[in-house]
Amino acid sequence: MDWLVNTVYYVVPFVVLLGILVFVHELGHYLMAKFSGVRVSEFSIGFGKKLWGFTDRSGTEWKLSAVPLGGYCKFLGDDDAASASSSEEALSEEEKKYAFNNQNPFKKLAIVIAGPAANYVFAVLVFTAVFFFIGKMDFPPVVGEVIPGGAAEQGGILKGDRILSINGKKIESFAEIKQEVDMNTAEKIKLEIQRGDKTLSLSFPLKTIPLTVEANQSSEMRPMLGVRSVCSVDIEQQETSLWAAFSDAAAETWRITEVTLRGVGQMISGSRNADEVGGIIRIAEMSGDISKQSGWLDFLIFMALLSINLGLINLFPIPLLDGGHVVIYLVEIVTRREINEKVKEYIFRFGLFVLIALMLFATYNDFARLFNRWFS
Repeated sequence: MDWLVNTVYYVVPFVVLLGILVFVHELGHYLMAKFSGVRVSEFSIGFGKKLWGFTDRSGTEWKLSAVPLGGYCKFLGDDDAASASSSEEALSEEEKKYAFNNQNPFKKLAIVIAGPAANYVFAVLVFTAVFFFIGKMDFPPVVGEVIPGGAAEQGGILKGDRILSINGKKIESFAEIKQEVDMNTAEKIKLEIQRGDKTLSLSFPLKTIPLTVEANQSSEMRPMLGVRSVCSVDIEQQETSLWAAFSDAAAETWRITEVTLRGVGQMISGSRNADEVGGIIRIAEMSGDISKQSGWLDFLIFMALLSINLGLINLFPIPLLDGGHVVIYLVEIVTRREINEKVKEYIFRFGLFVLIALMLFATYNDFARLFNRWFS
């Protein structure tokens, strides 16, 4: 029966989570396409064989497909769902007016950007609802992961420990941990932690690692504790206006985007380990852990966080992703001429190679993480 329980806790939340985020993303493309006068031939959640669907009055086929690992919005005249190639031989002169590839680059640009934008709007709306109806949120000072080889591991800190104080300063949020670690000037740092029913005192030296300084992109050594946060959040109930909730939600969304970009930049520069890159398996693992250990609110907030990441990643200038299309259409706007179809074909082939390489790398990290989780 364990396999059945794990299926419920890991597979079902993952499918629901990804399905909602993909629907939001593709709905952004769909709505902007309809607004721009482009006909959408297919709207699919998932890939592969159609499991269920219907065709609406405008001719769009809405369907659920067998492989729930994404989705697509296929426009009239496209040979594939990524709009990487087109064929208009079978279209009438009237239909060609509504084909995506016959639109000006400004319309194409708006349609492409609308997908990631929808993910951002979704995240802001979720945070606004949480802040307005429930209260402000913060990550608790609970250790979600101990980084191998770091100071925390050598000092005896375990996953699930709650940090109560650092050098006598009371800690109430995970963000305060970094602040106090940065302020530490002693040879050793002193922590008071709660582990189950016990309160423990630990004292150990920090480990210094190179970090990139944003101002000049130089690298400097900084003391680090070596822990990561849990996925669940603490909610501080307080009354707030709808506008204040929306403003805080927009600020939180921007903060998450900034932190994510900073992390990606550190991976590219080599100052952050690339084993933090995760893929589909990691998302399934995290969504399952949250569904087992936390409530619907943590799951909703995790969905908003993932929506931001999905929108941001899709804006990266990699061919086949929305960001790659954005670059192409911007070039066409600036040069006032369409890029040669043969050149586009080579660009998209390169993009496919990059995406496959990233997926393989992320999957390798996912399996390595699972191996350490199960056998360490």
